[in-house]
Amino acid sequence: MIRSSLILLSILTTCFKDETVSGQTDGTDIWVLKTMNEISVTPLVTISFPEEGRIAGQAPCNRYFANQTVPLPWFEVKELGSTKMACPELAMEGRYFELLQKMTTAEITGDTLILKSDNGQTLVYAQN
Repeated sequence: MIRSSLILLSILTTCFKDETVSGQTDGTDIWVLKTMNEISVTPLVTISFPEEGRIAGQAPCNRYFANQTVPLPWFEVKELGSTKMACPELAMEGRYFELLQKMTTAEITGDTLILKSDNGQTLVYAQN
């Protein structure tokens, strides 16, 4: 009986693999933002997918976190939150958060992650 239960659990686990971006990257991968709408980004901005359905990162001023549970190629940020520190790049950080929440698709090619919105806006990251 126990053996049958373990086999069933193994089959179910295999059937429900993580199909989000986090399932396509290592939980320790850090992606560094290179461009926002084809404009180079100077302040350090990162994104990572530490576990299924989770987003974490560093914006110019604050660490941020969110949920992301739709399967690839779709991308959807839910419940975005961040710490509340001020810095000179706070306006840029606000633009980044606004744009990140508009992204609807994700594509990973080699060491590049591209997030796109329905109206053609983009965030392009390189793996660090």
